[in-house]
Amino acid sequence: MKTKKQAAEIVALMEQEYPLSQCFLDNEGAWQLLVAVRLSAQCTDLRVNATTPILFDKFPTIDRLADADVKDITEIVKPCGLGNSKARDIKRCMTMLRDEYNRVVPDNMEDLLKLPGVGRKSANLILGDVYGKPAIVADTHCIRLSNRIGFMKKNDKTSTDPYKVEMQLKKVIEPEKQNDFCHRLVEHGRAVCTARKPYCEKCVLAEVCDYKKALDKESEKAALKAGK
Repeated sequence: MKTKKQAAEIVALMEQEYPLSQCFLDNEGAWQLLVAVRLSAQCTDLRVNATTPILFDKFPTIDRLADADVKDITEIVKPCGLGNSKARDIKRCMTMLRDEYNRVVPDNMEDLLKLPGVGRKSANLILGDVYGKPAIVADTHCIRLSNRIGFMKKNDKTSTDPYKVEMQLKKVIEPEKQNDFCHRLVEHGRAVCTARKPYCEKCVLAEVCDYKKALDKESEKAALKAGK
């Protein structure tokens, strides 16, 4: 597992490779980001970003979404998959924001988790992107890369648990670096450390990545065996 010093080196390398850090879900504020991240479950950001402008054009406020018929929301968001459940969550979430939070998206984990359809991943995205608070968004990219790089214990059955990944990264990454680091993991996970095949030969983290070190070790063993 990586130490704080090693984590700082990894963060610095990622900052050099990806100087711009940003959320890939288009939005114009906290409540829109809540909607977008709910739609992103089992769906690409590209699809979500093609859907939300249509949704927000028809329902441009929290109140309008809260008052909308679930069927009308479903009709728009169904290209994102799980249309019925996502539409119900969005309506219930907006209703709760209007009726219980005076149309203000909460700035703390406890209250965010009370909102329908909001889990820790969504809550951390809001805390980091909207309120600038320390936050680890343990999405699929974050979990995959955290294990490959070596932030998590090898062969640990809990190493892919989002909560475990979140807590471990919070231990070793400086609070002010956490949110941007997670955005960079997404970019790196798409461009280089892909799920199907990591392109270690062009990876900025090759010298500090446990996965790459393991590959090199196996190559050395194979070469020695072939030379016998």
